[in-house]
Amino acid sequence: MAADSLRKTYRKQIWRKFVKAIKDFNLIEDGDKIAVGVSGGKDSLLLCKLFQELAKDKTKNFELKFISMNPGFDAVDVDQFEKNLEELEIPCEIFDANVWEVAFKANPESPCFLCAKLRRGVLYEKVEKLGCNKLALGHHFDDVIETSLMNMFYAGTIKTMIPKVSSSSGKLSLIRPLVYVKESEIINYTKRNGIKPMSCGCPVEGKKTVSKRAELKKLLETLETTNPNIKQNIFNSMRNINLDYVMGYTRGNKKDK
Repeated sequence: MAADSLRKTYRKQIWRKFVKAIKDFNLIEDGDKIAVGVSGGKDSLLLCKLFQELAKDKTKNFELKFISMNPGFDAVDVDQFEKNLEELEIPCEIFDANVWEVAFKANPESPCFLCAKLRRGVLYEKVEKLGCNKLALGHHFDDVIETSLMNMFYAGTIKTMIPKVSSSSGKLSLIRPLVYVKESEIINYTKRNGIKPMSCGCPVEGKKTVSKRAELKKLLETLETTNPNIKQNIFNSMRNINLDYVMGYTRGNKKDK
């Protein structure tokens, strides 16, 4: 795969949006030590190539580390992942963690919540040990929209993925430089360049025929047939919340009694 295709073939769809997010949300500062979390999926592999390309500019003085946690993948998945890393020339450190085993033993029927919590904790600890102050994740435009709706529909709250947030320990920042990049463009880029990304590999998720996120994807596809701007409008709404019209809220962050 030619790395310069990001600046040329995908300049408008991907590269400019990546750079704009970094500038808009001040995601990279001089002296940063950034760990890029690599899951092996299409989003994180693209994020690696974007960071490698950005590092050539020397516009920011930052260091890069590429890391991936193996929570218990099948050997065939690990082999494909390592092949992708080699072909894409991504120097990624893969470290083992028995997250799936622990989560399944604790709750065989519904291990997902504990699994997610353990994965975050292990990953944050690894990043901190490497001396990095930021962890870059591959969440994209569609993830922001779907998470917003997930919280509204199923959690009864208005909350979304934001481009920059402190970790639970407060020792590092999580950054999401792909927040402006659409999933369709990532899929297009992946296919065009012959990249065979991993699936999540989870034995529970792999058996699900329907998930809440999948339901929302289908709903959004249906809504787009009559309103092509629906996704952009939802994305924009999370930046344009009129607090004067939020029930129970008054200026000064005090709730009406």
